[in-house]
Amino acid sequence: MGKPKKAAVIGGGVIGGGWAARLVLAGVDVAIADPDPDAKRKLDAIMANAERAMARLWPGQTIGDPGQLTYEDSIGAAVSGADLVQESAPERLDLKKRIHQEIGEAASDDAIIGSSTSGLLPSDIQAEMPHADRMMVAHPYNPVYLLPVVEIVGGQKTSADAIAKAMTIYASIGMKPVHLQKEIDAFVGDRLLEAMWRESLWLIKDGIATAETIDDVVRYGLGLRYAQMGQFMTYRLGGGEAGMRHFLEQFGPSLQWPWTKLMDVPDWDDDLIDMIASQSDAQAKGKSIHELEEIRDNNLVDILKALKANDWGAGALIQNPAEDRVKSGDQRLPDGEVLETWSGRVDQNWTDYNGHMTEFRYLEVFSMATDRLLVWVGGGPAYVETGSSWYTIETHIKHIDEVAAGKPMRVETQLISHDAKRIHLFHKLYGVEKGNLLATGEHMLMHVDMTAGRSSPMPDAMKALCDTIAERQAGLPRPDEIGASIGLRQK
Repeated sequence: MGKPKKAAVIGGGVIGGGWAARLVLAGVDVAIADPDPDAKRKLDAIMANAERAMARLWPGQTIGDPGQLTYEDSIGAAVSGADLVQESAPERLDLKKRIHQEIGEAASDDAIIGSSTSGLLPSDIQAEMPHADRMMVAHPYNPVYLLPVVEIVGGQKTSADAIAKAMTIYASIGMKPVHLQKEIDAFVGDRLLEAMWRESLWLIKDGIATAETIDDVVRYGLGLRYAQMGQFMTYRLGGGEAGMRHFLEQFGPSLQWPWTKLMDVPDWDDDLIDMIASQSDAQAKGKSIHELEEIRDNNLVDILKALKANDWGAGALIQNPAEDRVKSGDQRLPDGEVLETWSGRVDQNWTDYNGHMTEFRYLEVFSMATDRLLVWVGGGPAYVETGSSWYTIETHIKHIDEVAAGKPMRVETQLISHDAKRIHLFHKLYGVEKGNLLATGEHMLMHVDMTAGRSSPMPDAMKALCDTIAERQAGLPRPDEIGASIGLRQK
């Protein structure tokens, strides 16, 4: 099974909301069940964070096709018909068992049921529920809509088939599912974090370092290495040309030294709590949680983009929803005479020193609009693999109005004319807020046989779709700007 058509998220807090955001933005319909009367407001804030992060991750995103988000009054209503059920309730075993009892009673026979628990054992949660063979831990990390790893842990009743299906489903929404062969309290990630957390508490308790100092060591050193290499590959490189074996021989004996206090915990008293809380307040320097979340997401997005450029680590997993739809063969030509071929916002990196979208970005936007129309007529990326493609042979852009960073825009495209080998397009770029015309782009494209290196007739099916567009747009007025030339007007 690939991407689920419908998912249910039970509990819409920080983690549940993150799941909902990732799923919706991946094109999955999501039903939420949460008894909190303030759940929608909280989830709206998480969705806003996720959408802003995606706009930064995919600047100039072509028209999206997100899933629908609905709210249900009961767990049963949310779970009904769902391919994936993700429970993200508070960490109380009695509560989770009760919720999974309801989930099991309403779930379909082949639904995957995941719990976001940070440490409870799946065998304990699934002990009495129906469909226990479909239930497992699927433990993510915050923010779920950006961090891809999810720990998959089966319980005593979980079937191998369900684990295999879950691995496929979570991968289909851009995650990195990792399967733990045995269930264990706190799984892998939280056990590693707990070890660092304990040692950090001692360093503060003993007056050796402040919370900010410890965080600086991580974010300026350890974290940068771990973000792309992890623990063992980092140490492998530490061994030089001789690799991991040399590292182990050199540093293995240090494990016997009394450096850490991992099995000893400082007294969790008010003095330690006050010390850590006050240091954390000072470290935040007055920034709100929302401001810190925005900074965190900006940094994560840019790290992911850098990793994607190198096809490495988490960067190799991130998926552009628009590209996914093209690859999946979603080439349906919309109805109507008006074709909206692109929508997005002005990315901060698209602006010039005036704070407005710079010249060459207009061409980029029109290029993406052209690509979308080519997808609709069957000439997208998959078509190139047949040995033919479309080449732009002439472009005229007219800049009419300015548009600032962050502002939403959209493109309407008109097919002016076409024959067996050419299509003549005219794009209009509008500002969404005012509806004002920002720019126009006129483009002539030639169909090319790339093997022969010359123009060639387009396939009959592609020509028929172009004919359909032309017929639908026959009533549109011919733009006055067509065929305009550049020159100084003579007085």
